[in-house]
Amino acid sequence: MAEYEACILGIRMTVNMNINELLVLGDSDLLIHQVQGEWTTKNVKILLYLYCIKELCKKFTKIEFKHILRIQNEFVDAFTTVSSMTHHPDKNYIDFIKIEVRYVYYFHVEEEPYNKPWYYDIKRFLETREYLENDTKDQKRALRRLANHVFLNGEVLYWRTPDLGHLTCVDTTKETEVLEEYTEGHEDLT
Repeated sequence: MAEYEACILGIRMTVNMNINELLVLGDSDLLIHQVQGEWTTKNVKILLYLYCIKELCKKFTKIEFKHILRIQNEFVDAFTTVSSMTHHPDKNYIDFIKIEVRYVYYFHVEEEPYNKPWYYDIKRFLETREYLENDTKDQKRALRRLANHVFLNGEVLYWRTPDLGHLTCVDTTKETEVLEEYTEGHEDLT
């Protein structure tokens, strides 16, 4: 399930980056062959993950899944090295990463100053690491603090939540789109 969760997270981030063609390389024989429809599963939990990946695949004009041997997967080697260097007080226990998908967190900004997204200054600061000329000391400190809670991936700004989730920051135009898309099929929310 962890392999499916990692794959889903990676594909979702790629969708958010507006990429149309994707090659997914994975060293999980099981995941790759199940996604390609070559192998099947009766495990209900895995079926839900498989369905999620199939739905995400529809967002691409072309998507391919290829199996690579673990020895050829340099990223896994790097992550394994990093994890082996991480010390945990109880050597027999490993903290699992839990990925929970939440579709919509909603925080409405009444007005966007100067016809720019509410997060414009934060995004600009992350890109340039420069303050505006007339920013006060307090404004600079507030901007630095806000920047610690976000990260920029291409043009998309993500907000880190306390439970290690990531929220996509959107402007008021995109906000309406997201809410309409989310409330479709949820009559109790409209």
